[in-house]
Amino acid sequence: MAASAPHLRLHPLGEAALLAELPPPATLDAQRRIWALARAARRWPEVQETLPGMNNLTLLYDPEQLDAGELELRVLSLWPELAAEDEGAARTVEIPVDYGGEHGPDLHDVARHTGLPPDEVVRRHAAGAYVVYLLGFLPGFAFMGGLAPELATPRRSEPRTAVPARSVGIGGAQTGIYPLVSPGGWQLIGRTPLELFDPAAEPPTLLRPGDRVRFVARSVAL
Repeated sequence: MAASAPHLRLHPLGEAALLAELPPPATLDAQRRIWALARAARRWPEVQETLPGMNNLTLLYDPEQLDAGELELRVLSLWPELAAEDEGAARTVEIPVDYGGEHGPDLHDVARHTGLPPDEVVRRHAAGAYVVYLLGFLPGFAFMGGLAPELATPRRSEPRTAVPARSVGIGGAQTGIYPLVSPGGWQLIGRTPLELFDPAAEPPTLLRPGDRVRFVARSVAL
């Protein structure tokens, strides 16, 4: 049995979905347990889709094949037995980044907020060990944990109407990459040449939940 499984709360979402939710704060261990539950639930034929979120999991199921109460019992019975997904199975993905300049127009704003020189912001951002918690907001947009606390910077007071695709940003205590042109309020510190989302590829997203990510400074414009 997995030790000290955190308390799991269940909430119905309509007649064909169940939300399994953990209390805050979001931690990597809790997120790995969510992934383990998703992996187990995908083996149940009545469950049509699993949607991991930050500290939660939504199960879409066929109510004609499975009663909501029975699904809840399955989840609650399985939860204490689950171990967090094995960290050793995670991939490590290196993301080259051109920091600052036209690629990172908010680098100096982040530097002013943090009190660090711009080159030190770059150094600490690239030195981080990140983990993809979930994909959301846009196809292939990875919300990552692991940002150094001293780099946390609030979102822009006035969001941009069009953030360039592949922009690397900081939003609060997280870092992430915009896979597509999109409105957005994160502080942009660089851009990667890698495609994060290709609908013709299999899989279509470069990153997936559980991946470890390393940013590598390809160039720095201060």
